[in-house]
Amino acid sequence: MQLKPVEKLSSIACNKFKQAYYLPMKPVVITDLAKQWPAYNKWNWEYFKEIVGNTEVGVYNNIKSDAYTPINTADDYMKFGNYLDMVKKGPVGLRIFLFNIFQYAPQIVNDFTWPEDLMRGFVKRYPMLFVGGASSVTHMHFDIDLSHILHTQFIGRKRVLLFPYEEQHKLYRKPYEVLSFANFENYYDSHTSKLDLNQFPAIEKASGYEVILEHGDTLFMPAGYWHHMEYIDSGFAMSLRALQSSMGGKLKGVWNLFGMRNIDTLMKKTFPEWWYTSKKVKAFNSAKKELQLN
Repeated sequence: MQLKPVEKLSSIACNKFKQAYYLPMKPVVITDLAKQWPAYNKWNWEYFKEIVGNTEVGVYNNIKSDAYTPINTADDYMKFGNYLDMVKKGPVGLRIFLFNIFQYAPQIVNDFTWPEDLMRGFVKRYPMLFVGGASSVTHMHFDIDLSHILHTQFIGRKRVLLFPYEEQHKLYRKPYEVLSFANFENYYDSHTSKLDLNQFPAIEKASGYEVILEHGDTLFMPAGYWHHMEYIDSGFAMSLRALQSSMGGKLKGVWNLFGMRNIDTLMKKTFPEWWYTSKKVKAFNSAKKELQLN
């Protein structure tokens, strides 16, 4: 892989953000944006346990999906407070994905400010919380609605690997899905890495970015960016989503949500093994073409 560090800036003027990052679709980390919010100091494990601890949430393990796995299906359910108690004790390979905590505690929307000086089109009904124990993994994928994301880390550190959407075939994208066939766990450590470059050789040609997010860091992920995340420490983050400004980008996101996903779900229920095999053949053929081009 050809990786560059994501630039980190303490602050940025809106014009520079638009010209240097938003329009060129380039990621950047703004380190001081969230430090202006009450949430920066207020949000912690005990606070969340107090306000939404009795809410039942879906939790996800580190196992990659197979031929039968519908997208975004939880592996188990538990009370949010019980989950937080597990996370605080030490490494746990479970995470919470797309939890709309604001639905249960609407008052906490006052703890941050929508950064509308940087971009427009925020989907204000759906700010989302992501929580993970140390060692939990979010496998390589891109967000299905193709929104721009401002992802702010609270508590702990998280390693993030990023690739532009255009690198999808080098990453062995599963057709009709937002996931990669490859497992990028511990990609940075040759002794523990699960990334098999003999099986997935085109990944070596992929160009991307990597960064470690710390408390208060806000990562701008342009629409369609592939991302793989590993929790170095137990922690949580909030994602603010903004629709693309172009009609084409919005329509492609709608197709992914209501067309592509429904087709994939139907085929997994009807012909799971055949569907999985056919997608794998197509993905490997596309990757082979990328290798021949390079």
